[in-house]
Amino acid sequence: MSIPSSGVPPGDRHLATNFTTQPVDNSKEVSQIDYDRIASKYDQRFTAGTPSGEGQALRNLAREVKTSRVLEVGCGTGHWLQEMASGGPALFGLDLSTGMLHQAKVKKTPVDLIQGYARQLPFQDNSFDLVFCVNAIHHFADPQAFITEAFRSVRLEGALAVVGSGPQEWKSTWYVYRYFEGTYERDLRRFPAWGTVCQWMRAAGFKDLRHAEVEHIAAHKRGREVLDDPYLQKHACSQLALLTDEAYAAGLRRIEEDLAQAERRGETLTFETELTIAMLSGRKT
Repeated sequence: MSIPSSGVPPGDRHLATNFTTQPVDNSKEVSQIDYDRIASKYDQRFTAGTPSGEGQALRNLAREVKTSRVLEVGCGTGHWLQEMASGGPALFGLDLSTGMLHQAKVKKTPVDLIQGYARQLPFQDNSFDLVFCVNAIHHFADPQAFITEAFRSVRLEGALAVVGSGPQEWKSTWYVYRYFEGTYERDLRRFPAWGTVCQWMRAAGFKDLRHAEVEHIAAHKRGREVLDDPYLQKHACSQLALLTDEAYAAGLRRIEEDLAQAERRGETLTFETELTIAMLSGRKT
C-alpha cells in the first residue's frame, strides 16, 4: 500500500525528499481531552495478546542501537513500554496525565514513570539510547520542541522514533471521518505531515532518517457490528474525545440512519477501517 501524502512506498529505506509538509497548530486542542478521566478505559483499544507491528519495529530499532536505556514520551498507560520490557533495557515513561501514569504503574512493568512536558524533557543530555513516541506527537503543544529535546536527550549514535499516521493517509478509509463532522479538518490541523516531522528532525541534527510502514490495520465492520467497534466509543480516540457530546451524538445518529435505510433496502453496509501506521526514525551521529 502506498502512502499518498509522501509519495514514498512502504518499506524500510532512507527517507525520500518529497514528503508533504504543513504548518501545525494544535496548541488550543491538546488541553481539551481529559486523559485523567478516560485513563481507566483507554486500553480497551488494544487487543490483549496480539503482537503489533509497532512494538516489533521498536524492538528491532532498540537492538540496532544496542539500547540499554529507553524513554517513551507520551507513554500514556504504558502499553508500548510493556511491549519493550522483554528486551531488558531500563525503561522510562513520561506523560502529562497523572491518571494515565497511574494506569501504567498498575501494570507493574519495571519502568520509571515521570510526569512532565514533551517540550521540556526533565533529563540530562545524552541520557538515553532510544527516545520514541507512538501516536502521540499530535498531542504535544510544541512537537518541534519535542524533537529538539529528544536530540539533546539521546546519546551519540542513539535514535529517535516517531510512530503514527494521520488524516493524509486515512481520509477515504476510516468511516469516522465520514460520520463525525469536523474530525477530518481538525486532524489536518493537529497531525504534522511526515514531511514536517522530517524537517524538524533534520533541523535538530538527526541523520540517517528512515521511514517504514510498520502496521496495516484492516478492520471493516458490517452492518450493526459497527456499534460494537471499540474505536466508536466517545473516549476511545482523540478524534471523538474532542467532539462535544452533541456533535458525537449527531454522528451516531447518522450511522443509525444509514443502517436503518440500508436494512429497509435489504442491504448490509460496510464501515471501512483501513489504516497504515508508519515509523520515522533518525540517528544522532
